Amino acid sequence: MILSMTGFGRSEGVFEGKKITIDLKSLNSKSFDLNIKMPLRYKEKEFDIRKVLNDKILRGKVDCYINLETLNDSNDVNINHDLVKSYIDELKKISGDGPDFEYLKMAIRFPDAISTRPDELNENEWIFLTGLLNEALSKFDNFRKTEGEILHEELKRNLKNIEDYLSQVEPHEDVRMDGVKERYRKTLNEFDHIDETRFYQEMAYFTEKLDISEEKVRLTQHLKYYYEVMKNEDFNGKKLGFISQEIGREINTLGSKANHAEIQKLVVMMKDDLEKIKEQTLNVL
Repeated sequence: MILSMTGFGRSEGVFEGKKITIDLKSLNSKSFDLNIKMPLRYKEKEFDIRKVLNDKILRGKVDCYINLETLNDSNDVNINHDLVKSYIDELKKISGDGPDFEYLKMAIRFPDAISTRPDELNENEWIFLTGLLNEALSKFDNFRKTEGEILHEELKRNLKNIEDYLSQVEPHEDVRMDGVKERYRKTLNEFDHIDETRFYQEMAYFTEKLDISEEKVRLTQHLKYYYEVMKNEDFNGKKLGFISQEIGREINTLGSKANHAEIQKLVVMMKDDLEKIKEQTLNVL
């Protein structure tokens, strides 16, 4: 089954006056490349979050954004009044009398003048966050499946186009070979004292070199194999990429041997569809 590497999933919930939002986004990549942005509050769990995402997403350039918003009006800031007053008194001793406001502006910049009340992550909040992460991953997977279905149809269409162009090659083959043989005969008639046996041996040799039946058979097999892997194997993007390279080799060889204008046109159209297949395959998980 085709899964796209492009994905998106969002989940959000409220826990004890805090609104938590998780966004997952991914694009295609050769490996798993994860970027996480989260509040300092959840940093201690970053390794666990990375492991969950790595196990579920597998491959892609992934961005994970965890946002925390406090809904309750709470004062988490603590001003150490006694310490600030001590700072001001010491500043006055050094510089003499002056406006208290100026001393206050300097004092609050000193160490421990202002602090925030510690609010550690507890087990219940971590369980809640894990639930949100799994919800976002579920939506992310559904997005990948939907995009994968679109990719599947596009790939099938391009593969079918190559099959159709390949089937149109056969009517031109006899004409092509007859033309080659006729050119050889004319060449034979233009010269005297030619060893006809050797000449026909050479003609048979070059005719065999121009034969494209093997390329057609291999190309047909590669197209069939691509269909099978696309339909029956999971996480098949890399394998499909290798098969598309083999398809390209056969098309290129067919084009170099063609020696016929109409077949060359068909080869060009095959290459056009193959480029689309390669681009689409890059986005298959």
